[in-house]
Amino acid sequence: MDNNVNETVSVNGETVTSQTTTQETQPASDTKMKLCKHCGAKIPEDAVICTHCGRQVENIAQSGGSQPQIVINNANDNSNTNTNTNVNANVNAAVSGVALLQAKPKNKWVALALCFFLGCLGAHRFYEGKIGTGILYLCTMGLFGFGVVVDLILILLKPNPYYVKVKVG
Repeated sequence: MDNNVNETVSVNGETVTSQTTTQETQPASDTKMKLCKHCGAKIPEDAVICTHCGRQVENIAQSGGSQPQIVINNANDNSNTNTNTNVNANVNAAVSGVALLQAKPKNKWVALALCFFLGCLGAHRFYEGKIGTGILYLCTMGLFGFGVVVDLILILLKPNPYYVKVKVG
């Protein structure tokens, strides 16, 4: 089917007429057509994928005519056994000659009273089991008073009871 289109255009005062012929392409009458089940467009009967929407219209035929043989082996012979051993169990006890650390609970209010009344002598440090700093406080009058003030604030901020690590053994 041919469509003739006449077009008249005026350019710089001159009139130009052009004639265009268009042809609609229709499939040959001997080609059998079918409708796409997704978009409804006409497609060739042997098409597997729609030329309009691109979706698969039919299943793809196997070349050999038979289905491929698929073997599924679900046999699981794995047996999971836990062979972990705790190699870190009681490491400190195994090492001879090394002192162990143990946490001892201390009362916050006892330490605060000792620090307030006898802080310059380091009594609160001896109470916590910190002998070295207790002797230092004793010799320097509580680090010239500054150490006592700092320890008063730190003891107030601790929970009750608080725990102090001491050497055992």
